[in-house]
Amino acid sequence: MSNTLYEGKTVAVTGAGSGIGQAMALTFAESGAQVAVIDISSEQAEATVALISAAGGVAKAYVCDASQQSQTIETVAAIIAQHTGRVDVWINNAGIAHVGNIEGTQESDMDRIYAVNVKGVYNGMFSVIPTMIEAGGGVILNMASIASKVGISDRFAYSMSKGAVLTMTLSVAKDYVDKHIRCNCICPGRVHTPFVDGFVKQNYPGEEKEVFEKLAAFQPM
Repeated sequence: MSNTLYEGKTVAVTGAGSGIGQAMALTFAESGAQVAVIDISSEQAEATVALISAAGGVAKAYVCDASQQSQTIETVAAIIAQHTGRVDVWINNAGIAHVGNIEGTQESDMDRIYAVNVKGVYNGMFSVIPTMIEAGGGVILNMASIASKVGISDRFAYSMSKGAVLTMTLSVAKDYVDKHIRCNCICPGRVHTPFVDGFVKQNYPGEEKEVFEKLAAFQPM
């Protein structure tokens, strides 16, 4: 491990089986944290744990569907019991995407996006905040998106969900700062991950190269 900034701390990351979540899990482990790798896929969660273990870090896999509150509550309890007795940092990273304007967004699409991207973030915070209050504080980081700040074409349901993440973050930050709980969100642009590759392949078959270049050109980096 490269440093001990988070030595003795427990960091939980949802959607940590790949992409941004996996990168965050690895980075926290490199800083000495015990990492709870949470993902809906057991195989992907274990793969991230294997990477952390190979680098000399400490991690354990937890299978959880973020849209299910009972599973999230049980996962928080298991993490507390199996790590340091508390959750110091909780990262709501799990999320899914949808392509379409409002006319191309069916009720089932809205329900699916809401269940994971909005309710999943709510479930995470609802489940972990009481334990953080009891422990004297903690940190919550929610994954929003640049879509919560600017208009992006054909991302109606996705933008709705990330806007909700942004405003939930502000509300929780205000309500719990006096309990020594810091709640923030980050709003990244397009990041090249397996999630993006799969998203482009599924929604733009035969146009992958062109669409990827368009996404890349949307931001200066």
